[in-house]
Amino acid sequence: MIHTAALIGLIMVGLASLLTLYRLVRGPTLPDRILALDTLTINTIALIVLFGIWIGTSVNFEAALLMAVLGFISTVILSKYLLRGRIIELKNTPKEHD
Repeated sequence: MIHTAALIGLIMVGLASLLTLYRLVRGPTLPDRILALDTLTINTIALIVLFGIWIGTSVNFEAALLMAVLGFISTVILSKYLLRGRIIELKNTPKEHD
């Protein structure tokens, strides 16, 4: 029963990932693409966990945790770059005035 539920979950999350890929490619603005990339990361985490449940191993959960941390960090970095134009701000760099 759990294998059937995991298989159905894999199919559903796989379809959601395809729709998210469409938004990533066609997104009208850069923030839409960043959000689609974050959603794709969450879908990938779900696929990893569901695959681990389906094959009956817990090794995949460590990979899912690593993917979650990397996804969070990449979203923060991309958002900061989008807002400020740079990721790392140096103290000696003159600030731009709008």
